[in-house]
Amino acid sequence: DPEQVYFMEMNTRLQVEHPVTEAITGVDLVNWQLRVAGGEGLPLRQEDIPLHGHAFEARLYAEDVPAGFLPATGVLERLDFPPGAEIHSGVRAGDTVSPHYDPMIAKLVTHGPTRAAALAKMERSLEALRVVGVTTNQGFLSALVQDAAVRSGEVDTGLIERRGAEVTAAPTPDARDWIAAALAALRLEPGGPDARGYAHVAPLRWAQPLSIGGQAETVWVSVQGRTAQVTLGDQTYALEGATRWALPSGFLPEAQCSGEEITVFADRPLIFHRPNLLAPRLEDGGGDVIRAPMPGLLTQLEARAGASVTEGEALAKMEAMKMEHTLRAPRDGVIARVLVGQGDQVDAGTVLIELEAQNDG
Repeated sequence: DPEQVYFMEMNTRLQVEHPVTEAITGVDLVNWQLRVAGGEGLPLRQEDIPLHGHAFEARLYAEDVPAGFLPATGVLERLDFPPGAEIHSGVRAGDTVSPHYDPMIAKLVTHGPTRAAALAKMERSLEALRVVGVTTNQGFLSALVQDAAVRSGEVDTGLIERRGAEVTAAPTPDARDWIAAALAALRLEPGGPDARGYAHVAPLRWAQPLSIGGQAETVWVSVQGRTAQVTLGDQTYALEGATRWALPSGFLPEAQCSGEEITVFADRPLIFHRPNLLAPRLEDGGGDVIRAPMPGLLTQLEARAGASVTEGEALAKMEAMKMEHTLRAPRDGVIARVLVGQGDQVDAGTVLIELEAQNDG
């Protein structure tokens, strides 16, 4: 009804999206805010403010999207921002992303004469972004800017719910990604010192186990100087390289190893895992254990040893980076042990509660 006035929201502060307004108006809102706070008036009226082109803002967050947008932590071993985008950030390479603060790492802002031009620039910027050491929503953002609905401007608050499977699913690696991850994990570069190991009869051959998204493979690699032979499954690939390894179809994607994780910078970042053979082996426990799905603080703990629980019953609550997560019993059973206390700060994957083993007989 045009005769009615509706208030959706009022935030009397500078908005997170203010760079978009600044990009299309040329107005420095932070400068204006400080001047108004000092008693000055606004320098322009609304009708005096021009609008030029279109702008997009992408918020880079430390979060695991396929796991349900759970917050992530870690050390930013690498953080290279792309050229061509305006960057707003308060961290740099070497900083730690902890569970105590907001998980936003940076804002990327792009501007163009048309909506399509601004969006294309954002797509290129996200593709050129390099983050190692912390799981982020970079792949999700790339999927969004490539989504047909976003490209056409058909965007509303129900977009993620409608397109969730497409934009939140982890990308599927191809052979090039597996090979790039294996070479990075083995730190084998064309003609590099690691590739010139001694073998008496035949070239050295390495086996590199890798896993991603529940899929596990062993990649076999043999290197002689600037040539390599890689076997993945029942397929063998020949590679050559001067400064980068390449298949006949083109260069392998860039990859970087960080501890037990290897990040492959494909269309969307892929994070492979390699086993740490020196680490103690922990059994998954199936439905007999409840692990912390994210690093955070145990704000509430209802579980007690010896108590009977039913599947889905709330046993604890965790909080991290302004998010709360409820931990529920995975099945009916009896609690055997509670390994933590309320108020404890725990890492992702920590076993919190154990259930008594099921008696199949």
